[in-house]
Amino acid sequence: MERLRQEIRVSVRGLEQGMFVCRLDRPWLESAFPLQGFLIRSDKELRTLQNICSHVYVDIASGRSPHPRFVELDDSRLLQSARAKDEFAEMRKTSWSTTSDLKAELPQAEQAMDTLQRGIEEVLDDLKQGRGLDLKKLHRGVDEMVGSITRNPTAFSWLREIKRKDAFTYHHALACSVWAASFGRHLGLDVDELRELALGGLLFDLGKGSLSAQLLAKDESTLVGHELEEMRGHVARGVAILKDAPGITPNILEMVATHHERHDGSGYPAALIGSAIPMAGRILGVVDTYDMLTSSRTQARGLSPHQAVGELYLTRGTLFQDELIEQFIQTCGIYPTGSLVELSNGQVGVVTAVHSLKRLRPNIMLLLGEDKLPLPQFVTIDLGDVRDDDDGQPLIIKGSLPPGAFGIDLTELFLD
Repeated sequence: MERLRQEIRVSVRGLEQGMFVCRLDRPWLESAFPLQGFLIRSDKELRTLQNICSHVYVDIASGRSPHPRFVELDDSRLLQSARAKDEFAEMRKTSWSTTSDLKAELPQAEQAMDTLQRGIEEVLDDLKQGRGLDLKKLHRGVDEMVGSITRNPTAFSWLREIKRKDAFTYHHALACSVWAASFGRHLGLDVDELRELALGGLLFDLGKGSLSAQLLAKDESTLVGHELEEMRGHVARGVAILKDAPGITPNILEMVATHHERHDGSGYPAALIGSAIPMAGRILGVVDTYDMLTSSRTQARGLSPHQAVGELYLTRGTLFQDELIEQFIQTCGIYPTGSLVELSNGQVGVVTAVHSLKRLRPNIMLLLGEDKLPLPQFVTIDLGDVRDDDDGQPLIIKGSLPPGAFGIDLTELFLD
């Protein structure tokens, strides 16, 4: 059974070394501290917290307890947080562990991705030609993908980023399927639930098949009148396509019907609020939005993965459930796989894997030297282990870079 946090709101004046800080009074991304929380180990960390915060939340199950005079009451926030944690605890069926290293898993992941891609193309072509939905064309690829993700989710995440193609419909379906299964793995869902999430991610936008390429290329926020009505109608069309198809479960139908509902009631088609939105629909809403943000479309270049995480974080508590957004960022990291980053020593690389407990110190494949010229040989370093550069200075990520920075094309580099 997963241990639940026991959070207490504490004035920063009452903080001491040995306390575990699990929440700030501001977004984590506005600080240099790790999103998953941290144990206060130094006076420097204490001073930083006292300079940027007025209060924080301390987990007394993971560290020292504060003196009662520094405890601040926040009953509504604590009640909301406790309910959300109960919800996630009830979902967790298992704790997945990594059983295959990245090098060993990549060939299997690539085979599964190719199988899945062919299945998506065949299913979409069948629907365009007026033929029925044949889920058997997707089952093998989904099973292979879920197997790979449960063994090591990094391999599929890596391939998803470097195999981005112009066929947005295919790639978006595949990416959302991968993200949904990876997110479900992080949340501790069992293998059958992961298969349903993966299938939901492949099928939830089937209703867009009848829309024109011109309409699909537009940002939904720019649509008005009949265009907006036609776009939003894809949800009902998708449900209609799937409701009588063999092998479609009620959960998959729920995902399709609710993936555009939003936490604050601003979504469609039913304007559901909060917990009235099924969890699977909430999950698909998050992964759909994230992949849209990072995908290049006709009208705009996609954001970097790091930028998209920041944008998504701003929606917590409004478009999406606060705790669900934090859980998703725990899944993908502050610098998700595929992010181009510049290090403090001037070198440039791409994130190849994230660590569950060290979100700011991922694995990075170095591509460019300090002079921004290509390295003769790519080298992968683990910032969790490599703390200093060659000059003995602390080695950290200086910042993220936009896709294509310095002429870097991941597809050309790794798929030729």
